[in-house]
Amino acid sequence: MYYVYILQSLKNLNYYTGLTKDIERRLQEHNSKQTKSNKSYAPFKIVYTEKCKTLSEARAREKFLKSGTGREFRNKILKNNIPA
Repeated sequence: MYYVYILQSLKNLNYYTGLTKDIERRLQEHNSKQTKSNKSYAPFKIVYTEKCKTLSEARAREKFLKSGTGREFRNKILKNNIPA
């Protein structure tokens, strides 16, 4: 089982989308600044997850969520889940 996730930085409120097999471990890695690409934006919170059966399915979903249409979708679903 794989997870596609969206994190929100508590520092600048930006979003980060990724995939993993272990969502709690991955969040810990992000928050302990072990991820080079966004270590300066820690801490993070999980705002959205999706389960995927295969790695290829998870990669496709991650790619979609990072696309223009996917970001629109992300913003729509997160608007209903995150207080302004």
